[in-house]
Amino acid sequence: KHSAQWITTLKTYAFPTIGKRRVDQLTTANFADLLKPIWLNKPETASRVRQRCERVMTWCLAHKLSPSNPVSAVDALLPKQKKKRDRVAHFPSVPWRDLPSVCDQLFNAQRQSVGRQALLFLILTAARSGEVRGATWDEIDLKNQVWSIPADRMKAGVQHRVPLSKQGIELLKDRAPFRDDSPWIFSNSGRAPISDMTLTKILRDNNIASDVPQRTATAHGFRSSFRDWASERRYARDLAERALAHTIKSATEAAYHRTDLLEKRRAMMTEWAVYVLMQRR
Repeated sequence: KHSAQWITTLKTYAFPTIGKRRVDQLTTANFADLLKPIWLNKPETASRVRQRCERVMTWCLAHKLSPSNPVSAVDALLPKQKKKRDRVAHFPSVPWRDLPSVCDQLFNAQRQSVGRQALLFLILTAARSGEVRGATWDEIDLKNQVWSIPADRMKAGVQHRVPLSKQGIELLKDRAPFRDDSPWIFSNSGRAPISDMTLTKILRDNNIASDVPQRTATAHGFRSSFRDWASERRYARDLAERALAHTIKSATEAAYHRTDLLEKRRAMMTEWAVYVLMQRR
C-alpha cells in the first residue's frame, strides 16, 4: 500500500542490516545500528527511516508478529541530533569561478531544450527552482524588463520583482512562439510546467561537479554561486540578499526598507549575466 519511494528507503537503509532477521527477534540495538551511519549527517533521511521502521514494527505488534516495538526506544541509544533550526542546509553548488565554463558546457548549442532554457533562466535570475518552473507569461513585463513573482508563489509570502538582463529577455523571446500554447513559460506539454527532476536530470546527465565531493551540483545551489560571486565583487550585502528574496530577520531593519532597490539590482544582475555567459560562443 506504500509508495515505491517508501519501500526504496527501507531497502536502502534498513534491509542491508536487518533484512534477514525475524521481526520477533529484532531489538532496539539493531535499529540503532542501522540508523547510526545517517543519524547525524543525514538527519532528515534518518527521521524518515526511523518513522517507516516504526510503522512496520507497529503493524507487526498489532498482528502479534512481534512482542514489542523496539524502534520506540531507539533515541536512547543514539546521540542527540541538532534541532532543525540549528541545521544549515547546504545545497551542492558550482563554485562561482567555474560557472562560466559550466554554462558554456550546458548552453553552447544553438537550440536548447525547454529544460535547459529554464535552467539558464534560473541561473540568470538567481531564483528558486519552483519560482522559475511555475513562471507564467502574465508575470513578465517585457517593456520594463521585470519579472514580478506574486506573493503566493514566494517562500516568504511577499511579492518579489526580478530585473531581467538582456540575456534573460533574449531567452524569453526564444520562448515567445510557445506563448499561445501554455500559460507557463517553461512547459513541455502546455498543460503543466516542467518538473523539478527536469533540471536535476540535466545536471546529473552532464556530471556537473559541485563544491561537495562526489555530489552533483543542484539547481538551488546556483543561488549560492551567485551569492559568493556578489560578495567577491564587493556588492553590498543588502543588495545581494534582496536579489535572493531573503527575509530580513530583524523587524527593526525591515521597518526601514521602503524600496526593493530594483534599479540598483538591475546593474548587478546585468554584470552577473555577462559573467556567467562570458565563454558562451
